[in-house]
Amino acid sequence: MQAAQAYAVQAQAVRAQAPAQAMPYTPAAAPSYADEYERTYAPPYQEPATPHHRGPAAAPTAAPMTAPVAEPVVPGPRLDDQTVALRLPGSPTRAERRAGAAGSGAAPAPGGRAARRKAARRHGRHGGEQDSQEPREAAQEAAGSPRSRMDARRAARASKPGAAVLVSRMVGEVFITTGVLMLLFVTYQLWWSNVRAHQQAGSEASSLQQDWANGKRNPGTFSPGQGFAILHIPKLDVVAPIAEGISKTKVLDRGMVGHYGEAPLKTAMPNARTGNFALAGHRNTHGEPFRYINRLKPGDEIVVETQDDYYVYKMASILPVTSPSNTSVLDPIPKGSGFTAPGRYITLTTCTPEFTSKYRMIVWGKMVEDRPRSKGKPDALLG
Repeated sequence: MQAAQAYAVQAQAVRAQAPAQAMPYTPAAAPSYADEYERTYAPPYQEPATPHHRGPAAAPTAAPMTAPVAEPVVPGPRLDDQTVALRLPGSPTRAERRAGAAGSGAAPAPGGRAARRKAARRHGRHGGEQDSQEPREAAQEAAGSPRSRMDARRAARASKPGAAVLVSRMVGEVFITTGVLMLLFVTYQLWWSNVRAHQQAGSEASSLQQDWANGKRNPGTFSPGQGFAILHIPKLDVVAPIAEGISKTKVLDRGMVGHYGEAPLKTAMPNARTGNFALAGHRNTHGEPFRYINRLKPGDEIVVETQDDYYVYKMASILPVTSPSNTSVLDPIPKGSGFTAPGRYITLTTCTPEFTSKYRMIVWGKMVEDRPRSKGKPDALLG
Protein backbone atom coordinates (compact mmCIF):
# COMPACT_ATOMS: atom_id res chain seq x y z
CA MET A 1 0.00 0.00 0.00
CA GLN A 2 2.82 2.39 0.81
CA ALA A 3 4.47 1.62 -2.54
CA ALA A 4 1.26 2.45 -4.42
CA GLN A 5 0.89 5.72 -2.58
CA ALA A 6 4.49 6.63 -3.36
CA TYR A 7 3.90 5.86 -7.10
CA ALA A 8 0.78 8.06 -7.23
CA VAL A 9 2.61 11.00 -5.54
CA GLN A 10 5.48 10.71 -8.02
CA ALA A 11 3.12 10.70 -11.05
CA GLN A 12 1.26 13.75 -9.76
CA ALA A 13 4.53 15.63 -9.35
CA VAL A 14 5.59 14.84 -12.93
CA ARG A 15 2.27 16.03 -14.35
CA ALA A 16 2.49 19.26 -12.38
CA GLN A 17 5.97 19.95 -13.78
CA ALA A 18 5.01 19.39 -17.49
CA PRO A 19 3.24 22.44 -18.82
CA ALA A 20 0.24 21.82 -20.99
CA GLN A 21 0.93 22.68 -24.60
CA ALA A 22 -1.74 23.27 -27.13
CA MET A 23 -0.86 21.52 -30.36
CA PRO A 24 -2.37 22.74 -33.56
CA TYR A 25 -4.52 20.20 -35.49
CA THR A 26 -3.30 19.02 -38.83
CA PRO A 27 -4.54 16.07 -40.89
CA ALA A 28 -1.15 14.39 -40.52
CA ALA A 29 -1.38 14.67 -36.70
CA ALA A 30 -4.84 13.11 -36.56
CA PRO A 31 -4.69 9.84 -34.66
CA SER A 32 -5.31 6.76 -36.71
CA TYR A 33 -7.35 3.77 -35.64
CA ALA A 34 -4.19 1.73 -34.98
CA ASP A 35 -2.64 4.50 -32.77
CA GLU A 36 -5.83 4.78 -30.76
CA TYR A 37 -5.85 1.01 -30.29
CA GLU A 38 -2.23 0.91 -29.06
CA ARG A 39 -2.69 3.88 -26.73
CA THR A 40 -5.86 2.43 -25.22
CA TYR A 41 -5.07 -1.27 -24.86
CA ALA A 42 -1.25 -1.33 -24.46
CA PRO A 43 -0.34 -0.08 -20.88
CA PRO A 44 3.14 1.40 -20.53
CA TYR A 45 3.81 -0.20 -17.17
CA GLN A 46 3.48 -3.48 -15.32
CA GLU A 47 1.14 -3.94 -12.43
CA PRO A 48 3.09 -4.06 -9.08
CA ALA A 49 3.11 -7.27 -7.15
CA THR A 50 0.19 -7.84 -4.86
CA PRO A 51 0.61 -7.86 -1.11
CA HIS A 52 0.01 -11.61 -1.16
CA HIS A 53 3.36 -12.13 -2.88
CA ARG A 54 5.54 -13.95 -0.39
CA GLY A 55 8.85 -12.77 -1.71
CA PRO A 56 10.48 -9.56 -0.70
CA ALA A 57 8.61 -6.57 -1.98
CA ALA A 58 10.15 -5.34 -5.15
CA ALA A 59 10.88 -1.72 -5.32
CA PRO A 60 8.59 0.03 -7.77
CA THR A 61 10.23 1.17 -10.94
CA ALA A 62 9.32 4.67 -11.84
CA ALA A 63 8.16 4.77 -15.43
CA PRO A 64 8.61 7.94 -17.36
CA MET A 65 5.33 9.70 -17.73
CA THR A 66 4.43 12.30 -20.29
CA ALA A 67 1.79 14.86 -19.85
CA PRO A 68 -1.39 14.18 -21.77
CA VAL A 69 -1.89 16.42 -24.74
CA ALA A 70 -5.24 18.10 -25.05
CA GLU A 71 -6.66 17.20 -28.52
CA PRO A 72 -9.14 19.68 -29.90
CA VAL A 73 -12.40 18.36 -31.34
CA VAL A 74 -12.34 18.90 -35.11
CA PRO A 75 -15.69 18.68 -36.90
CA GLY A 76 -15.92 17.11 -40.34
CA PRO A 77 -14.51 13.55 -40.39
CA ARG A 78 -17.10 10.95 -41.46
CA LEU A 79 -17.84 7.81 -39.54
CA ASP A 80 -16.47 4.60 -41.00
CA ASP A 81 -19.44 2.67 -42.37
CA GLN A 82 -17.92 -0.58 -41.13
CA THR A 83 -16.14 0.22 -37.80
CA VAL A 84 -18.01 3.33 -36.57
CA ALA A 85 -14.55 4.92 -36.03
CA LEU A 86 -13.38 8.26 -37.32
CA ARG A 87 -11.37 8.32 -40.49
CA LEU A 88 -9.94 10.94 -42.81
CA PRO A 89 -11.82 11.94 -45.94
CA GLY A 90 -10.82 9.65 -48.82
CA SER A 91 -9.06 7.06 -46.64
CA PRO A 92 -9.91 3.40 -47.42
CA THR A 93 -12.35 1.47 -45.27
CA ARG A 94 -11.46 -1.66 -43.33
CA ALA A 95 -13.15 -3.88 -45.92
CA GLU A 96 -11.14 -2.18 -48.64
CA ARG A 97 -7.90 -2.57 -46.69
CA ARG A 98 -8.64 -6.25 -46.12
CA ALA A 99 -9.49 -6.72 -49.79
CA GLY A 100 -6.18 -5.12 -50.77
CA ALA A 101 -4.27 -7.19 -48.22
CA ALA A 102 -5.89 -10.42 -49.49
CA GLY A 103 -4.82 -9.59 -53.04
CA SER A 104 -8.32 -9.72 -54.52
CA GLY A 105 -7.58 -6.72 -56.69
CA ALA A 106 -10.93 -5.08 -55.96
CA ALA A 107 -10.68 -1.30 -56.38
CA PRO A 108 -12.26 1.02 -53.81
CA ALA A 109 -15.81 1.75 -54.75
CA PRO A 110 -16.27 5.43 -55.56
CA GLY A 111 -19.44 7.27 -54.79
CA GLY A 112 -21.67 7.30 -51.75
CA ARG A 113 -23.03 4.67 -49.41
CA ALA A 114 -25.21 2.96 -52.09
CA ALA A 115 -22.18 2.45 -54.33
CA ARG A 116 -20.14 1.06 -51.44
CA ARG A 117 -22.93 -1.33 -50.47
CA LYS A 118 -23.23 -2.54 -54.09
CA ALA A 119 -19.46 -3.08 -54.15
CA ALA A 120 -19.67 -4.94 -50.83
CA ARG A 121 -22.43 -7.20 -52.17
CA ARG A 122 -20.44 -7.83 -55.34
CA HIS A 123 -17.15 -8.69 -53.61
CA GLY A 124 -18.39 -9.82 -50.19
CA ARG A 125 -17.35 -8.52 -46.81
CA HIS A 126 -14.08 -10.40 -47.03
CA GLY A 127 -13.21 -9.50 -50.59
CA GLY A 128 -14.55 -12.75 -52.13
CA GLU A 129 -16.64 -12.80 -55.31
CA GLN A 130 -20.28 -13.55 -54.55
CA ASP A 131 -23.32 -14.23 -56.72
CA SER A 132 -25.34 -11.12 -57.35
CA GLN A 133 -28.09 -9.97 -59.60
CA GLU A 134 -25.80 -8.08 -61.97
CA PRO A 135 -24.04 -11.20 -63.38
CA ARG A 136 -27.44 -12.76 -63.95
CA GLU A 137 -28.63 -9.63 -65.73
CA ALA A 138 -25.50 -9.62 -67.86
CA ALA A 139 -26.11 -13.28 -68.73
CA GLN A 140 -29.70 -12.44 -69.69
CA GLU A 141 -28.53 -9.62 -71.92
CA ALA A 142 -25.92 -11.89 -73.52
CA ALA A 143 -28.59 -14.57 -74.10
CA GLY A 144 -30.90 -12.00 -75.64
CA SER A 145 -33.74 -12.46 -73.14
CA PRO A 146 -35.79 -9.30 -72.45
CA ARG A 147 -35.77 -7.66 -69.05
CA SER A 148 -39.32 -6.36 -69.04
CA ARG A 149 -42.70 -6.97 -70.60
CA MET A 150 -42.15 -4.11 -73.01
CA ASP A 151 -38.86 -5.64 -74.14
CA ALA A 152 -40.57 -9.03 -74.47
CA ARG A 153 -43.32 -7.54 -76.64
CA ARG A 154 -40.80 -5.75 -78.81
CA ALA A 155 -38.77 -8.93 -79.18
CA ALA A 156 -41.92 -10.89 -80.09
CA ARG A 157 -42.93 -8.30 -82.70
CA ALA A 158 -39.42 -8.29 -84.11
CA SER A 159 -39.39 -12.10 -84.35
CA LYS A 160 -42.66 -12.24 -86.32
CA PRO A 161 -42.08 -12.42 -90.09
CA GLY A 162 -43.37 -9.62 -92.22
CA ALA A 163 -45.85 -9.80 -95.09
CA ALA A 164 -43.09 -9.97 -97.72
CA VAL A 165 -41.46 -12.89 -95.90
CA LEU A 166 -44.78 -14.75 -95.68
CA VAL A 167 -45.48 -14.20 -99.37
CA SER A 168 -42.00 -15.35 -100.36
CA ARG A 169 -42.40 -18.46 -98.22
CA MET A 170 -45.77 -19.23 -99.80
CA VAL A 171 -44.37 -18.78 -103.31
CA GLY A 172 -41.41 -20.99 -102.43
CA GLU A 173 -43.71 -23.72 -101.11
CA VAL A 174 -45.80 -23.54 -104.30
CA PHE A 175 -42.67 -23.87 -106.44
CA ILE A 176 -41.41 -26.80 -104.37
CA THR A 177 -44.78 -28.57 -104.55
CA THR A 178 -44.98 -27.96 -108.30
CA GLY A 179 -41.45 -29.25 -108.77
CA VAL A 180 -42.22 -32.41 -106.79
CA LEU A 181 -45.40 -33.02 -108.81
CA MET A 182 -43.54 -32.50 -112.09
CA LEU A 183 -40.81 -34.88 -110.97
CA LEU A 184 -43.42 -37.50 -110.10
CA PHE A 185 -45.15 -37.01 -113.46
CA VAL A 186 -41.88 -37.34 -115.39
CA THR A 187 -41.01 -40.45 -113.41
CA TYR A 188 -44.39 -41.91 -114.24
CA GLN A 189 -44.14 -41.06 -117.94
CA LEU A 190 -40.55 -42.14 -118.53
CA TRP A 191 -40.34 -45.13 -116.24
CA TRP A 192 -43.55 -46.47 -114.77
CA SER A 193 -45.62 -46.14 -117.97
CA ASN A 194 -43.04 -48.23 -119.79
CA VAL A 195 -43.02 -50.85 -117.05
CA ARG A 196 -46.79 -51.08 -117.06
CA ALA A 197 -47.07 -51.10 -120.87
CA HIS A 198 -44.46 -53.86 -121.23
CA GLN A 199 -46.41 -55.98 -118.76
CA GLN A 200 -49.68 -55.48 -120.65
CA ALA A 201 -48.12 -56.04 -124.07
CA GLY A 202 -46.32 -59.17 -122.91
CA SER A 203 -49.55 -60.53 -121.46
CA GLU A 204 -51.42 -59.90 -124.72
CA ALA A 205 -48.71 -61.56 -126.85
CA SER A 206 -48.65 -64.61 -124.59
CA SER A 207 -52.43 -64.86 -124.78
CA LEU A 208 -52.36 -64.76 -128.59
CA GLN A 209 -49.69 -67.43 -128.86
CA GLN A 210 -51.57 -69.66 -126.42
CA ASP A 211 -54.78 -69.33 -128.44
CA TRP A 212 -52.93 -70.19 -131.64
CA ALA A 213 -51.30 -73.21 -130.03
CA ASN A 214 -54.68 -74.41 -128.78
CA GLY A 215 -56.18 -74.12 -132.29
CA LYS A 216 -58.60 -71.35 -131.37
CA ARG A 217 -59.61 -69.73 -134.63
CA ASN A 218 -60.15 -66.02 -135.22
CA PRO A 219 -63.01 -65.00 -137.49
CA GLY A 220 -60.77 -62.82 -139.68
CA THR A 221 -62.37 -59.52 -138.61
CA PHE A 222 -61.41 -57.88 -135.35
CA SER A 223 -63.07 -55.41 -133.03
CA PRO A 224 -61.23 -52.21 -131.92
CA GLY A 225 -58.59 -53.03 -129.34
CA GLN A 226 -58.52 -56.74 -130.16
CA GLY A 227 -55.12 -58.27 -130.81
CA PHE A 228 -54.64 -60.39 -133.88
CA ALA A 229 -50.89 -60.46 -134.77
CA ILE A 230 -47.38 -59.98 -133.36
CA LEU A 231 -44.76 -57.58 -134.79
CA HIS A 232 -41.07 -58.58 -134.76
CA ILE A 233 -38.20 -56.22 -135.58
CA PRO A 234 -35.11 -58.38 -134.86
CA LYS A 235 -32.56 -55.56 -135.32
CA LEU A 236 -34.26 -53.45 -132.62
CA ASP A 237 -35.24 -56.42 -130.43
CA VAL A 238 -38.90 -55.41 -130.69
CA VAL A 239 -41.72 -57.89 -130.03
CA ALA A 240 -45.12 -56.19 -129.73
CA PRO A 241 -48.70 -57.35 -130.24
CA ILE A 242 -50.73 -55.74 -133.03
CA ALA A 243 -54.30 -54.71 -132.20
CA GLU A 244 -57.10 -53.35 -134.32
CA GLY A 245 -57.42 -49.55 -134.28
CA ILE A 246 -55.16 -46.71 -133.19
CA SER A 247 -56.96 -45.77 -129.97
CA LYS A 248 -54.54 -44.16 -127.56
CA THR A 249 -56.11 -45.57 -124.40
CA LYS A 250 -57.19 -49.00 -125.68
CA VAL A 251 -54.19 -49.79 -127.86
CA LEU A 252 -51.18 -47.47 -127.97
CA ASP A 253 -50.91 -46.68 -124.23
CA ARG A 254 -51.04 -50.42 -123.49
CA GLY A 255 -47.72 -50.96 -125.29
CA MET A 256 -49.30 -52.43 -128.42
CA VAL A 257 -49.01 -51.40 -132.07
CA GLY A 258 -52.24 -50.21 -133.70
CA HIS A 259 -53.49 -51.05 -137.19
CA TYR A 260 -55.12 -48.30 -139.27
CA GLY A 261 -58.29 -50.35 -139.80
CA GLU A 262 -61.06 -47.76 -139.55
CA ALA A 263 -62.30 -45.33 -142.18
CA PRO A 264 -61.22 -42.86 -143.41
CA LEU A 265 -57.72 -44.23 -142.67
CA LYS A 266 -58.52 -47.86 -143.36
CA THR A 267 -55.58 -49.85 -144.75
CA ALA A 268 -55.14 -53.41 -145.97
CA MET A 269 -54.47 -56.51 -143.87
CA PRO A 270 -51.16 -58.36 -144.36
CA ASN A 271 -52.84 -61.29 -146.10
CA ALA A 272 -54.29 -59.04 -148.85
CA ARG A 273 -52.95 -59.65 -152.35
CA THR A 274 -52.05 -55.97 -152.74
CA GLY A 275 -52.22 -53.01 -150.42
CA ASN A 276 -50.47 -51.12 -147.64
CA PHE A 277 -50.49 -52.62 -144.12
CA ALA A 278 -50.05 -49.45 -141.96
CA LEU A 279 -49.21 -49.45 -138.24
CA ALA A 280 -48.81 -46.75 -135.52
CA GLY A 281 -46.89 -46.92 -132.27
CA HIS A 282 -45.38 -44.76 -129.51
CA ARG A 283 -41.82 -43.56 -129.88
CA ASN A 284 -41.52 -42.53 -126.22
CA THR A 285 -43.29 -43.76 -123.08
CA HIS A 286 -45.95 -46.48 -122.81
CA GLY A 287 -43.66 -49.24 -123.99
CA GLU A 288 -42.18 -47.09 -126.83
CA PRO A 289 -42.04 -49.93 -129.44
CA PHE A 290 -41.09 -47.53 -132.29
CA ARG A 291 -38.47 -45.48 -130.43
CA TYR A 292 -35.51 -46.56 -132.60
CA ILE A 293 -37.11 -47.19 -136.01
CA ASN A 294 -34.96 -44.35 -137.34
CA ARG A 295 -32.02 -46.78 -137.02
CA LEU A 296 -33.41 -49.20 -139.59
CA LYS A 297 -31.52 -49.47 -142.84
CA PRO A 298 -32.70 -50.73 -146.25
CA GLY A 299 -32.79 -54.55 -146.17
CA ASP A 300 -33.48 -54.91 -142.41
CA GLU A 301 -36.27 -57.47 -141.75
CA ILE A 302 -39.69 -56.67 -140.32
CA VAL A 303 -41.83 -59.75 -139.55
CA VAL A 304 -45.58 -59.91 -138.90
CA GLU A 305 -46.68 -63.16 -137.20
CA THR A 306 -50.33 -64.21 -137.51
CA GLN A 307 -52.31 -67.33 -136.66
CA ASP A 308 -51.55 -68.96 -140.04
CA ASP A 309 -48.51 -67.22 -141.57
CA TYR A 310 -45.28 -65.28 -141.14
CA TYR A 311 -45.10 -62.18 -143.37
CA VAL A 312 -41.54 -61.03 -143.94
CA TYR A 313 -40.85 -57.45 -145.12
CA LYS A 314 -37.59 -55.68 -145.84
CA MET A 315 -37.12 -52.04 -145.01
CA ALA A 316 -37.07 -49.94 -148.20
CA SER A 317 -37.13 -46.20 -147.32
CA ILE A 318 -37.70 -43.63 -144.58
CA LEU A 319 -39.30 -40.20 -144.37
CA PRO A 320 -37.70 -38.53 -141.31
CA VAL A 321 -40.17 -35.66 -140.90
CA THR A 322 -43.62 -34.95 -142.25
CA SER A 323 -46.81 -33.26 -141.15
CA PRO A 324 -49.32 -35.21 -139.03
CA SER A 325 -51.95 -34.40 -141.64
CA ASN A 326 -49.98 -36.07 -144.46
CA THR A 327 -52.22 -39.13 -144.85
CA SER A 328 -50.92 -39.88 -148.34
CA VAL A 329 -48.22 -41.99 -146.74
CA LEU A 330 -50.98 -44.55 -146.02
CA ASP A 331 -52.14 -44.88 -149.64
CA PRO A 332 -52.00 -48.31 -151.35
CA ILE A 333 -49.02 -46.89 -153.25
CA PRO A 334 -47.66 -44.53 -150.55
CA LYS A 335 -46.35 -41.19 -151.76
CA GLY A 336 -42.73 -40.49 -150.91
CA SER A 337 -41.89 -44.17 -150.45
CA GLY A 338 -40.33 -44.66 -153.87
CA PHE A 339 -42.85 -47.34 -154.80
CA THR A 340 -44.44 -46.83 -158.22
CA ALA A 341 -46.59 -49.91 -158.67
CA PRO A 342 -49.15 -51.81 -156.57
CA GLY A 343 -47.65 -54.31 -154.18
CA ARG A 344 -47.71 -55.66 -150.62
CA TYR A 345 -46.24 -52.95 -148.46
CA ILE A 346 -45.92 -52.13 -144.75
CA THR A 347 -45.84 -48.64 -143.21
CA LEU A 348 -44.67 -47.74 -139.69
CA THR A 349 -45.65 -44.31 -138.33
CA THR A 350 -44.56 -42.59 -135.10
CA CYS A 351 -44.02 -39.14 -133.57
CA THR A 352 -40.89 -37.04 -133.99
CA PRO A 353 -38.80 -35.43 -132.50
CA GLU A 354 -38.58 -37.56 -129.40
CA PHE A 355 -40.87 -36.63 -126.50
CA THR A 356 -43.01 -34.50 -128.82
CA SER A 357 -45.86 -35.08 -131.25
CA LYS A 358 -45.26 -32.13 -133.54
CA TYR A 359 -44.26 -34.16 -136.61
CA ARG A 360 -44.36 -37.73 -137.89
CA MET A 361 -41.65 -40.16 -138.97
CA ILE A 362 -42.49 -42.77 -141.64
CA VAL A 363 -40.72 -46.07 -142.44
CA TRP A 364 -41.73 -48.24 -145.42
CA GLY A 365 -41.04 -51.88 -146.26
CA LYS A 366 -41.88 -54.34 -149.03
CA MET A 367 -43.00 -57.95 -148.48
CA VAL A 368 -40.42 -60.52 -149.58
CA GLU A 369 -41.85 -63.72 -148.09
CA ASP A 370 -45.25 -65.14 -147.09
CA ARG A 371 -44.37 -68.21 -145.02
CA PRO A 372 -47.00 -70.57 -143.58
CA ARG A 373 -46.61 -71.49 -139.92
CA SER A 374 -46.45 -75.14 -140.91
CA LYS A 375 -43.02 -74.51 -142.44
CA GLY A 376 -41.63 -73.08 -139.22
CA LYS A 377 -40.22 -69.71 -138.39
CA PRO A 378 -38.45 -67.67 -141.05
CA ASP A 379 -34.70 -67.18 -140.98
CA ALA A 380 -35.13 -63.62 -139.67
CA LEU A 381 -36.50 -65.02 -136.38
CA LEU A 382 -33.98 -67.86 -136.11
CA GLY A 383 -30.84 -65.74 -136.05
